[in-house]
Amino acid sequence: MIRINENYTKLKASYLFADIAKRVNAYTAANPDKPIIRLGIGDVTEPLPPVCIEALHKATDEMADRATFKGYGPEQGYAFLREAVAKNDYTDLGCAIEADEIFISDGSKCDCGNIQEIFSTDIKLAIPDPVYPVYVDTNVMAGRTGANVDGRYPGITYLESTPGNGYVPSIPSAATDLIYLCFPNNPTGAVATKEQLAAWVAYAKQNKAIILFDSAYESYIRDPEIPRSIYEIEGARDVAIEFRSFSKIAGFTGTRCAYTVVPKSLKAFDAAGKEHSVHALWNRRHTTKFNGVAYPIQKAAAAIYTAEGKAQTKALTDFYLGNAKLIREAITKLGLSCVGGDNAPYIWINTGTDSWTFFDKLLNEAQVVCTPGAGFGKCGEGHVRISAFNSRENVEKALARIAAALK
Repeated sequence: MIRINENYTKLKASYLFADIAKRVNAYTAANPDKPIIRLGIGDVTEPLPPVCIEALHKATDEMADRATFKGYGPEQGYAFLREAVAKNDYTDLGCAIEADEIFISDGSKCDCGNIQEIFSTDIKLAIPDPVYPVYVDTNVMAGRTGANVDGRYPGITYLESTPGNGYVPSIPSAATDLIYLCFPNNPTGAVATKEQLAAWVAYAKQNKAIILFDSAYESYIRDPEIPRSIYEIEGARDVAIEFRSFSKIAGFTGTRCAYTVVPKSLKAFDAAGKEHSVHALWNRRHTTKFNGVAYPIQKAAAAIYTAEGKAQTKALTDFYLGNAKLIREAITKLGLSCVGGDNAPYIWINTGTDSWTFFDKLLNEAQVVCTPGAGFGKCGEGHVRISAFNSRENVEKALARIAAALK
């Protein structure tokens, strides 16, 4: 008799964004004459930068010529992209990261979800609340938690992010082994200072723990005092893995390219206390279960590191931050407190009411889709996330509708 992985039965009935889509589809079917503006899911709307399109076309032409055709590529990624990442995203920032410590993939979501496979199922987890659901759900699937009780899973130390701590969680009093951090944060848009990250690095060293640092939104940081990488913190190479994506910096949400940094100095232990290279473990998993990102996509990604590419991606992120500024100012004028929108493309609004009720109000009365905070965890209740990823026209129209609905 074939049996299932029963850990899957511990998961909530459906994924947050599936719930949102169901409600939106029902409203649209009942109100076909009322167009919806989507400021919920963090998907981009603007075209790829011209340098990426040019590189895609050129690489596609190469695939039509026997002399330049590419078959299977290196699973870890082509050297031209890994070397560009190492120089521009790390060496130029003063971070000692080498090209062979970078693993190219088809998305940070995949890497954030898959990385846990190389660790024991009985480790102690520390995960923020509210949080990107993938961090929690993949560990539930792996069997590291009990069944959901009142919105939380036994086996996880929840790092609460609240108005009281500026949505930057405090270090727990208990020892943990695998720590998830995301800055600029999804969903809150909050950022962490060098001092705050240094405290996490010290905690990880003390407890022989590893930090999984999701830095997918680093290109939106404008404050020069805010670190763009955890490797700007001394000693982080020995305790941290970093995830980054081309999705939000260059609009690759539908093109799919990202990377994960696993330093060769990073160690973990077996049951006998023997050290093992995490880099070697991830390389083994990555090369076994992944066949690489398409050559034209990697060429398009590498194009953002040219002078033209840097200017075009800066203009793209500036555009979305312009939307974010408008949203933040409009929400503040309505008397609601919020964070984010200055170094991140998300605005986290403290509604003071049930988050799904507020979601339904904006959907039904303003035809605007946001994301209810409760879907990100218990500490997300009473909040909603609004995304800056849309056209300027739609953002302005949505804000006018929201203002009318909330007056």
